[in-house]
Amino acid sequence: MNKFESNKFESKQSQPKLETDQGWIVQIYGSNRRLLCVLEPSHGWIFLTGCCMGLLLSITWINVARHSIPVKPSAPAAPTKAPAFQVD
Repeated sequence: MNKFESNKFESKQSQPKLETDQGWIVQIYGSNRRLLCVLEPSHGWIFLTGCCMGLLLSITWINVARHSIPVKPSAPAAPTKAPAFQVD
């Protein structure tokens, strides 16, 4: 093993491994470096699930409204004669 081969081996060992199975987290700070909120992966999944459920509900609602039988207006009631005003 010569001098150049050992340098190559050392440089490969010193590089940190990039792990892709780690989750993500978003931390939001204010102007005074105070932590305002933290967004974790579960927040993103819940938001995405809510958007999908809302879209599914709205599509279902529109299809039901489109294919429902229209309600016929009922016949107007026979006009009743208003009682005469009584003046005392």
